Amino acid sequence: MKQLFRLVLLVPFWLQSQNTSFQIPDSIQHKDFRYLEDRIYQFRNDSARAALYLFSYVKKAKRERNWRELQNGYQSLLHQSPPALRLVYADSMVYAAKKTSDDAAIGAAFLTKGIVFYAQKKYKEALDDYLIANEYIARTNDYYLIYKVKYNMALLKSYSGFYEEAISLLRECVSYYKKKHDGAYLNSLHSLGLSYNKVGNYGLCSQTNAEGIRESEKRAVPEMTSYFKHSEGVNQYFLKNYQQSIDYLKNTVAVLENNDDFANEAVGNFYIGKSYWALKKHETAIPYFTKVDQILNSRQFTRRDLLESYQLLIHYYKAKDNAKLHLYYIDQLFKADRLLHETNLYLVSKVNKEYDNKTHIIEKQKLEHLIDKGKYNDIIFIAIVTLLFMILLFLGYRDFKNKSMYKKKFEALMDKNGEAKKETTKIPHSGIADINPTVAAELIKQLEKWEKDKKFLDQDISLVKLAASFNSNTKYLSLIVYHYRHKKFVTYVNELKIDYLIQALEENKQLRQYNQKALAEEIGFSSIQRFAHAFRARTEMPASYFMAQLRKEETTSGLQTKTAL
Repeated sequence: MKQLFRLVLLVPFWLQSQNTSFQIPDSIQHKDFRYLEDRIYQFRNDSARAALYLFSYVKKAKRERNWRELQNGYQSLLHQSPPALRLVYADSMVYAAKKTSDDAAIGAAFLTKGIVFYAQKKYKEALDDYLIANEYIARTNDYYLIYKVKYNMALLKSYSGFYEEAISLLRECVSYYKKKHDGAYLNSLHSLGLSYNKVGNYGLCSQTNAEGIRESEKRAVPEMTSYFKHSEGVNQYFLKNYQQSIDYLKNTVAVLENNDDFANEAVGNFYIGKSYWALKKHETAIPYFTKVDQILNSRQFTRRDLLESYQLLIHYYKAKDNAKLHLYYIDQLFKADRLLHETNLYLVSKVNKEYDNKTHIIEKQKLEHLIDKGKYNDIIFIAIVTLLFMILLFLGYRDFKNKSMYKKKFEALMDKNGEAKKETTKIPHSGIADINPTVAAELIKQLEKWEKDKKFLDQDISLVKLAASFNSNTKYLSLIVYHYRHKKFVTYVNELKIDYLIQALEENKQLRQYNQKALAEEIGFSSIQRFAHAFRARTEMPASYFMAQLRKEETTSGLQTKTAL
């Protein structure tokens, strides 16, 4: 009701603000942005009055073509608006940010848009915007935004099942945000506790939740207390303290529902139901599982662990001989399965392992025969089973083929490096058309010394900086690299880094114990994503596969040595 009321108030203003006929009231016509900003904050709990200042802010920024303030205006509108309008303002915010030509501003706008998508559980769209945001923000020294990207990527990794990677990122965020950013710190701590639960570290999860409750009170952010208690309620289920789990979760579900946090509301209902089920109170558990199903229907939201609701509902109504509801929940299980498949291929593979789809397909066909006589069709069933088999066969073959190709690439790479040939570049007598031969020769000499000194390992290398250090210009240096190294500058630097790393990994066994983040930093990559892309482009195999093969060879070599002794 509160959101609907706000929507009714804001829509007329929004429509007017898009029309040139909208006029800033005379009383605030000549007020500056800070005045308007103060009034927006002052009336933050009064939608009608706040809207007047919000749209005046936007209109003033448009009139003055002040793109930075226009971006701020749309961001304020986004936060004050109901979900139905947030993407509209997010798009306008991105448009204004692009006009600033400022990497931090553009990155922040895409990040905010991604967060809007994430709140709506549109994870594919959120990921696309996070990756765009990262491209811009990685070029800046704005560490708050850098860690904000890490935090939101951690949430997606956790949702996708990559909990260890999520934990690593969240620990960094907790450490960075702890001193100065209360909200971000508590959100990071909450997500970290959830990830500990997912990897089975229930003790550390409880410690994190307890710390979160203390810190929420200490920092005067009481609304976060419910989230830490919710997390602890889930954790208590895994510790088999079922009544404690029920008590924690029942105290938080109403708060989450009031916040329109349907995702955590679904999770809370699921684990209340699971706790009652574990206590053999099956009749009491069923309404909580049906609430999970209602959220799937109304919000198109589910996640991997919530699918067990349907397993238990199917089991319950099968035992009750209720064919209609038995069939309904089988259909709902497949609906949830499809939703997960569209969102994340990793999730659907896990679902296929944990739930025997073949059994449910058979039951589905039998129940349809009982309810609607004559609809049972053996040919359809066989076709579905055959299709599933062919898909699994194809996936298995593709996996085998990729691994075989990677192994050949690995062996070829090891043979090439084993030869340890040192390539030298001779300077041709004839220079590039636009460059004096003497200048070209001097540039190549500087480039070779730069390579020999391994300066390519610096993280902040750019064509502009390197040209300046050579007392040259970017055009000449770019031509020299392309003409004598046969590569564009970025590819040239990336390949030097990767070639150096491969040789270092062969010679230094200790280096093989580093994770990808540490390796990326070791050779001057600003992010794991850039490192992984460069490694694959150079070697035609993932860095994770290369490292695994190195460790495997090391283990094999050690066993052979022991056998020989």
